[in-house]
Amino acid sequence: MSEAAQQAGKTRNYRKTREGLVVSDKMDKTVVVSVEDRVKHPLYGKVIRRTKKYKAHDENNACSVGDRVLLMETRPLSATKRWRVVEILEKAK
Repeated sequence: MSEAAQQAGKTRNYRKTREGLVVSDKMDKTVVVSVEDRVKHPLYGKVIRRTKKYKAHDENNACSVGDRVLLMETRPLSATKRWRVVEILEKAK
């Protein structure tokens, strides 16, 4: 999409972003990212850590296990892949 078409009133929709840790990079152009969410228990009030794993598209195979990455929602790229890696926030040590 050209810049002229974007400025003509067609803007991108809001897309969700998540920050997580790469737990697997065994697939080609795909990484598995574990995203942690903290929620408060509705009755007892204790803060609980919940994790969810997302498969994300890594176009350049730049991510490795242990990297902290930023994900952005995108169109379905495969049966289970709906996220893409926007940037690597911190490389693994």
